[in-house]
Amino acid sequence: MGVTRTDIFSEEQNKLAVLLKAMAHPARIAILQEIMSSESCINSDLVSELGLAQATISQHLKELKNAGLIQGTVEGVSVCYCIQPENWQLLCKQLGHFLNAYQVAKDCK
Repeated sequence: MGVTRTDIFSEEQNKLAVLLKAMAHPARIAILQEIMSSESCINSDLVSELGLAQATISQHLKELKNAGLIQGTVEGVSVCYCIQPENWQLLCKQLGHFLNAYQVAKDCK
């Protein structure tokens, strides 16, 4: 059986790609910014804050949760979302290493 594409990359490369792919939509960036600025868990406030339909918000929350960027707890009939701290720290660390690895090449034009 052949090697899958992800098998040729490191675990860190695959994880960073999954996290960045989940963030690669402006609505998801806005959702993450709202969650971070709330300083607490957030639920239906996102609909009124972002002006998107509940179904749209729910789909984006699902993508962020599946990637591990957010976590949710059930509170009655709603789910309260917050940043998943371990994966967020991993994202910050890995993305920082990735971006800081670049050194300006003197002979690149």
